[in-house]
Amino acid sequence: MNSSFRSAPCRPKVTFNAPAVLGFALVCLAALIIDRMTGGAANDYVFSVYRWPLYRPMAWVRLICHIFGHAGWDHLLGNMMYILILGPMLEEKYGSWNIVFVMLATAAVTGLVHMAFFPGLALCGASGVVFAFILLSSITDIREGEIPLTFILVAVLYIGQQVYQCFFYKDNISQFTHILGGGVGAVLGFFMNRKGLTRYRAQR
Repeated sequence: MNSSFRSAPCRPKVTFNAPAVLGFALVCLAALIIDRMTGGAANDYVFSVYRWPLYRPMAWVRLICHIFGHAGWDHLLGNMMYILILGPMLEEKYGSWNIVFVMLATAAVTGLVHMAFFPGLALCGASGVVFAFILLSSITDIREGEIPLTFILVAVLYIGQQVYQCFFYKDNISQFTHILGGGVGAVLGFFMNRKGLTRYRAQR
């Protein structure tokens, strides 16, 4: 029997698949546009962290908001490429709120350490979050009592490179922030995976 019925073609639609990561990228983009519109004042006042009395509210604002600020378009694009590649996979595994917590924890740790040990310098950018994501992505398939070889290799290659550059390169890149960010990602990754293993055992 001939039939003229044809199924309607499936039209692909754009989805907001990783709200935490995409939201972060949009805030970073907005921060750079605002900074350009204010002639750099936004980065100086809001989107950079530097030593400032902790009893002043802006010290705490900068402690978090410095991960949104970037020195220019190249700086922003370099960080966003890594975050948009790694972030959605991590957000799907751990959930949006856990990824937000990773970003906030990275901001707080890198900001506090920078304020304590680099009083004469201002820090801005999401590179600490990038390295947290890199280390976190290397341990997404951890089993209890095991350390993935991929995690060891990533730690040696990425963190080792930053340690080397920290001593032998003089530039405007904060390798120490990269190392701290990687450390935050590694610690939180092992913790979140252990919690996941505990829930899995309880369900069984």
